Amino acid sequence: MPDHRHPLVSQLFNRLRMRQLALVLAFAEHGTLRRAAAELGMSQPAATKMIQELESALGQRLFAREGRGQRLTPAGERVLDFFQGMRGSMESMVRELEELQLGNAGRVSVGCIMAPLPTWLNPAIIALNKAYPRVTIQVTLDTSDQLVELLEDGSIDIAIGRVAPGHGAQFCFHPLDNESLAVVVGVGHPLAKRKQVAFASLLEYSWILQPPGSPLREVLEQEFRALQAPLPRGLIETASILCTMRLIADTTMIAVLPLSVVTVYAQHHLLKILPCQIKHKMGAFGSITRQDRPLSEAARYFLSALHRSQAAAAGA
Repeated sequence: MPDHRHPLVSQLFNRLRMRQLALVLAFAEHGTLRRAAAELGMSQPAATKMIQELESALGQRLFAREGRGQRLTPAGERVLDFFQGMRGSMESMVRELEELQLGNAGRVSVGCIMAPLPTWLNPAIIALNKAYPRVTIQVTLDTSDQLVELLEDGSIDIAIGRVAPGHGAQFCFHPLDNESLAVVVGVGHPLAKRKQVAFASLLEYSWILQPPGSPLREVLEQEFRALQAPLPRGLIETASILCTMRLIADTTMIAVLPLSVVTVYAQHHLLKILPCQIKHKMGAFGSITRQDRPLSEAARYFLSALHRSQAAAAGA
């Protein structure tokens, strides 16, 4: 097969040093080259020379003078993004090697939004645990925007959620399902026994919403804008379903949660799903992995099991 690798890549392997990577990361953390150099135990002239060598290897200016200090150029910002990804990959590698040294078979770290928990995540976890009983499985629950950040810095291997526009190029996204939403209240809520509830009537009550930036929050903000209604005052902002469940049980607050998550609670009379339609829809969620970060054998098995669950559900 023809070799499609960029010729500059081979040169970078020969010229790029880990010390340069560490220096750029330290600059991003501290904001000045002097402090970055001090953290790495080198003089500022040595750090400046190291940056110049990196710029020469890449053929682009990464730093520009700003007042008495320096700032990253657009090219420098992109290099920083990739260096942060490389640091995340190395952190993942070190964790896995530590697990192997301790006699374990490694670790798979998964981040997940609420909706896939019962249908997609749990079967994949069970399958991985059965096939790799010595692998440690770490699960983080959060909103899609937070999970993507964890995936970027190497804190998790796989995310199950949504990729925001502008992030697609660095990730592999494979859709699993669409997400239906439900308006929920406590069983004793004044609206709980109504056969039909208009969205406008919900505005009289306090609301629990996911934090700003999350896809579910954005959908609900669209719903409010369509009604030309401001967001309710005194919002409770949380991504925790346990916190949300407790609040709606103890108050007359309104929440909107994935239907797949709340159905079982409604069946056990722990909450009430209101007959109220959310007109704006969520985009499909799916598995998200880094393009530039190889998965361990166990993580690849988990990903395969996750999508086998999808195929089984589609064929049911």
